[in-house]
Amino acid sequence: MSMRHTMKARRALVAVAITTGLALTVSGCGGGEKEKPDAASSSTSTDKGTEGEGKPKEEAPQAPPENTVLAEVKGGDNITLIVNSAVRDEGGFLTVGGVVQNGKGGFWNPATWRGDEQELSDNAASMAGASLVDRVGKKKYLILRDTEGRCLCTKFTGGFRKDEEKTWYAQFPAPPASTTKVDFQIADMPPATIEISDGE
Repeated sequence: MSMRHTMKARRALVAVAITTGLALTVSGCGGGEKEKPDAASSSTSTDKGTEGEGKPKEEAPQAPPENTVLAEVKGGDNITLIVNSAVRDEGGFLTVGGVVQNGKGGFWNPATWRGDEQELSDNAASMAGASLVDRVGKKKYLILRDTEGRCLCTKFTGGFRKDEEKTWYAQFPAPPASTTKVDFQIADMPPATIEISDGE
């Protein structure tokens, strides 16, 4: 009987030892596996951070900033017309923008800037009379307008006080991509040669 008990005790001890060894091995492997994904994820996040910080993002072309002067002309009554941007977009439009400054020394109303076209007669004191001339392509582009004859342009409500300046914009059909320069014209102001940039 004592021999049987001894054998049983030894078997039990061996089983416990094997079980304990296996448990330690499994837990050790499990810990290693947990560490590997952490290391991988940390390196992945580091790589992403590096890509975000180190590699510049590709950005679409943007319109020149407002302080860029493409052209500046002076007309009668000491009026200054500045063109800051001329951006062609994918929709087939060319948007020209800038600043008008009144150096007359008193109030000024740009009534004649609406143009001579009958259709634009209701666009008083606006950029409606503006046009673009492509000298190379020998074409003239008139300002765009809606079905009611309103120009797609700035209207200078209330005119200009002494030394006042106002921003403006005017939209035209875009010249072909091969045309990179046009003359901007309005009323009695001298033509302003401007360079076209491509937007989104």
